[in-house]
Amino acid sequence: MTTDLDSRGDEGIPDEYAGFDQLPTTQKTALADDGPRVPRFDGDVSALPDRACWALQNLLTRRFVSGERQPQLWAWVVEYEDLLRVRLSELDLRLRLVDELEVAYVEQAGYDSRWGRRILKRETIHAYDAILALHLAKYLRASRDDVVLITREEIHELFAGVTNAIDRDLAQFDKRIERSVDKLEEIEFLRRHRDDPDTFTVSPVISAVMSASVITDLQRQFEQFIGAGDSPPDDAVVSGLGDSDDENNEGDDW
Repeated sequence: MTTDLDSRGDEGIPDEYAGFDQLPTTQKTALADDGPRVPRFDGDVSALPDRACWALQNLLTRRFVSGERQPQLWAWVVEYEDLLRVRLSELDLRLRLVDELEVAYVEQAGYDSRWGRRILKRETIHAYDAILALHLAKYLRASRDDVVLITREEIHELFAGVTNAIDRDLAQFDKRIERSVDKLEEIEFLRRHRDDPDTFTVSPVISAVMSASVITDLQRQFEQFIGAGDSPPDDAVVSGLGDSDDENNEGDDW
């Protein structure tokens, strides 16, 4: 069971942008009636303020922008929200802001055109990844705490229903769960504690990315998966989460 996620790696991008404070001060564009701006580089003809450009670049290269982890970037996204929406729409992208969670991310818009091109790359997650994401989203929604912690043992307990009905090889089953933990760490749904590698913070971004309709659809497929009584192939599909960018690719987006 696979699902495709928009993949925007964060390699080489620091979480904090303290260095920007040392950049030469520039004025906003005429769009804000603040006079001319200073070009950032030779040939720069941008119509956006510098900070709007940096916000746009990070929205396109990060999986999400978090007010908790990148407060300066989040502030720029909020400040230039309308301008960013225009620029993203030109690329068939939507800007999603979840104010209560201080999370911003970009998703691909889908419509019929042979000229349109998918800008965001796709990333595959498999059956157990989707099951874990589903349970974490429900776990987060049920919690009343500002910071939601979960242990490795509790994560394994989330798969108890799968163990009883499907997986007979417990060693292989545990390996699948551990691979899913690694994958959800990679896509930043889970954050491992430095002092305790067996304790994780559940990222609130799950609540932003996994809407109620996505959770409902995954729950239905999870129940079908349990009822089948057979272990699923690694390349089976979780459907109904978005539009495919390839006629032969049945995977979907979150």
